[in-house]
Amino acid sequence: MLMTMINTPRSSISLGTIRLSLLKLGARITISCRRVLITIATACPYQDILGIAYLKIQAIPDSG
Repeated sequence: MLMTMINTPRSSISLGTIRLSLLKLGARITISCRRVLITIATACPYQDILGIAYLKIQAIPDSG
């Protein structure tokens, strides 16, 4: 995750900080067999950063 956020203002953020931020936002995390779905409010102050992270994660080649 950290590697995908290199060009963002929070590039040195830890996984624990990300998890805590999602909990403070009241994000809903749903885990299925093949994916993890994170649902956040439309008023989330981190929308731009999460959008960049999502696009960079999508660009990672599938290892399977």
